Amino acid sequence: MSLLTLCLLPLAAQGDALTRDNGAAVGDNRHSQTAGPNGPVLLQDVHLIQKLQRFARERIPERVVHARGTGAYGVFVASDNLQTLTPAGVFTQGTVTPVFVRFSSVVHGHHSPETLRDPRGFATRFYTTEGNWDLVGNNFPTFFIRDAIKFADMVHAFKPDPRTNLSDDARRFDFFSHVPEATRTLTELYSNAGTPASYREMDGNGVHAYKFVNADKQVHYVKFHWKSLQGKRNLTPDEVARVQGADHSHMTHDLVTQIERGNFPKWDLYVQLLKPEALADYPFDPLDATKVWPDVPLRKVGQMVLNRNPSNVFLETEQVAMAPSNLIPGIEPSEDRLLQGRLFAYADAQMYRLGANAHQLPVNAPRKPVKNVNQDGALNAAISLSGVNYQPSRLLPLNETPQARYSATALSGSTQQAGLSREQNFQQAGDLYRSFNSQARKDLIANFGHSLAGADDESKHHILSFLYKADAEYGAGVTRVAKGNLSRVQTLAAQLRD
Repeated sequence: MSLLTLCLLPLAAQGDALTRDNGAAVGDNRHSQTAGPNGPVLLQDVHLIQKLQRFARERIPERVVHARGTGAYGVFVASDNLQTLTPAGVFTQGTVTPVFVRFSSVVHGHHSPETLRDPRGFATRFYTTEGNWDLVGNNFPTFFIRDAIKFADMVHAFKPDPRTNLSDDARRFDFFSHVPEATRTLTELYSNAGTPASYREMDGNGVHAYKFVNADKQVHYVKFHWKSLQGKRNLTPDEVARVQGADHSHMTHDLVTQIERGNFPKWDLYVQLLKPEALADYPFDPLDATKVWPDVPLRKVGQMVLNRNPSNVFLETEQVAMAPSNLIPGIEPSEDRLLQGRLFAYADAQMYRLGANAHQLPVNAPRKPVKNVNQDGALNAAISLSGVNYQPSRLLPLNETPQARYSATALSGSTQQAGLSREQNFQQAGDLYRSFNSQARKDLIANFGHSLAGADDESKHHILSFLYKADAEYGAGVTRVAKGNLSRVQTLAAQLRD
């Protein structure tokens, strides 16, 4: 065998060790380091940090994900008083807060057709009196992975083959055949919810659990959900082909046109609340981003109206720099492993894309004055007449706010790299399938089966076993369309632990 032939062999065939950029071996590429089984992710996990840093820097200037976007301004009006849960003023009854929303497709590029099957970003910036709060989520209530260390791998699998720049279902399913926790979100993606009719007729979700922390530092875990008052409407497979042939920007066209006509879209915001002690009561980890909270009631807290289009798409929609790390006192991140990675990765990606002073752009500037000792950097338009660029100082006092201190989280155990002890990867996928009507089930089975048919034989049957484990009718239907072997699927499914 020639040296050239050896170099062209797949890495797996050569048996090479996975390494970081400095050549050091990677001990675990599936789990971030956490402070015990339930603690937050550790900054010392240099492999995780490097993966997120490198991933965020793969494209310039287009976003790596959420490149195709549409934005609009509006207001959020609080209808409930949550001051016993959080001091955040945005949730004081009657408070009117300006907002900017950026809708987007997740995987596909800047000029891609909006009919392509994809999750849709639903990111809301609240310009509160206490600073900017960004609720960065999707139209799906769950995500594909539960640990940020797999985020770059997941997106790479969704993106076109780097050799051809062509989309390839086989690559996608090769990855997801190793990721059983994605089963529910893949079910959502291949249902007609993967091709929404318009941004107005689409719900939104914060996806992650956050924390409400009140003045006494009492904690409630919280999930956020936007419910469209226009109703929900998705395109069927036949409608997708017809719409794409007529307008590859149908979702942007609809939103811009309806706002121009004064037909302002509205969404109600609901929250779900869990006390910390309730986390142990579930057969799955409630902080797992691949899970919904099926039995937790929804509480309406306000309504959002979008009433103004941007005056310049680049200045506003393209330069808005939202990140889950933009939080305000009274709202904190949970220990959700995916959220913990996104706290760093999104802000880092925006800083890479727009520079260290992106917050000075009008669409990003908070409504309250920014007072800190950060300085310089490219395109810094801030004017400082003080020689004090440090804190603390008696010459220019900048005082800390004790009420803004983070709440305490009890920790136990040692640092670790391990999966969750309560995964339950398939139950909610089956629940979702069974919630669909007959036609929606047929469309899901056809969509998923035709896409899965092109996967390699091993990956295809592992994916089919996930679906069969979720629901036998669902798995058998997709197996038939994908031309799989049902007895083999049943054997693999029997080996899976829910």
